[in-house]
Amino acid sequence: MGLFKSGYEKEMDEIIKRLEMNKSNNYKDAAQANLKEFEELFEKYCKEGKLKDKVKAQYGSKLEEYRKDMKGYTHKDQKPFWT
Repeated sequence: MGLFKSGYEKEMDEIIKRLEMNKSNNYKDAAQANLKEFEELFEKYCKEGKLKDKVKAQYGSKLEEYRKDMKGYTHKDQKPFWT
């Protein structure tokens, strides 16, 4: 990701920034919503051919990393400490 990013990249970066912020604040549901938003936007841009191959590979690997990292990352799977 160089100095000059396309509008598409900036839009995805904005979603990633919100995802990271929600994740760091332990807002699990919001972070999952951001992941879904990022995934849908990435797939849309790929289908429409708006991303260069290098950019597609970079954001694709980021998406896979987030998917793996956030698997089971929800409040409903969290056990209360008093039980």
